[in-house]
Amino acid sequence: MKYRRAKLPCVVGTALATFGCLATPTPLAPGLGGSVGVPHHGVLTGAVELPSAGPGFVRYRPRGPNHWGIPRLVATVVRAAATVDRELPGGAPLVVGDLSAKHGGKIPGHRSHRTGRDVDLLFFTTTPRGASEKSPGFVRFGPDGLAATPNDRAFTRLDLERNWRLVRTLVTYPNAATQWLFVSRDIEAMLIDYALARGEPLEVIWPAEAMMLQPGDSSPHDDHFHVRLACTAEEAVAGCEGGGPRWDWLAPLPSLEALSLEELLAIERGDPPVLLPLPSVESGA
Repeated sequence: MKYRRAKLPCVVGTALATFGCLATPTPLAPGLGGSVGVPHHGVLTGAVELPSAGPGFVRYRPRGPNHWGIPRLVATVVRAAATVDRELPGGAPLVVGDLSAKHGGKIPGHRSHRTGRDVDLLFFTTTPRGASEKSPGFVRFGPDGLAATPNDRAFTRLDLERNWRLVRTLVTYPNAATQWLFVSRDIEAMLIDYALARGEPLEVIWPAEAMMLQPGDSSPHDDHFHVRLACTAEEAVAGCEGGGPRWDWLAPLPSLEALSLEELLAIERGDPPVLLPLPSVESGA
């Protein structure tokens, strides 16, 4: 199998000790693979493509090329969307933006998204009167939770209920190992206030608040969530690197075989996902 060449920083761990500083996976370094490098400087092998649509989600660009990620990321998006759709039926779907290119590396409009661990998720929205509606796109929300639609003739409102359910699933789904939810401070504050008002468990609210972060080196992310997964121990040995802390509350992840071949093939075919049980999380409402 051939992979696109890209310059990478030295890969730490077993691979580095054995082969030294390597640019890409090669036959001389068969241990390197998957998400290789850091999110803003790396490549990707063994990627899975997110289907153009599925239970509770659609892609923002149905025919775009940048919808590839490590299997765990694709499964997380599929799972999170289906969970929100099941818990709050009848609402508009989650609109999914870019993941990564099939072999990683730089893609237009992004500094990161190079190693298959990043995905952009547009916010769930409602009409000003509260009716669920499909997201009008990357529109910027203010501290009042409102955004002008692209034609500036109407407004859309942040759907706090569905967006919090999405955040809660990303935080509590054990196979995800979510590291960051990049989002503006105003939207983070609205979501945390909503969760506190509902009496959500503090053991969910605290990780969510820690993971949500307004970036200091890019846009404030007031028009979408940018989700990034942490490296697992197995992925780190295979070349996956950093990009943030390994949170203390992340449970030890199961081995990579936790997602069976049948499940991964089902994702590639666009079949309905097999939903693994979530930890028990009861709200106060």
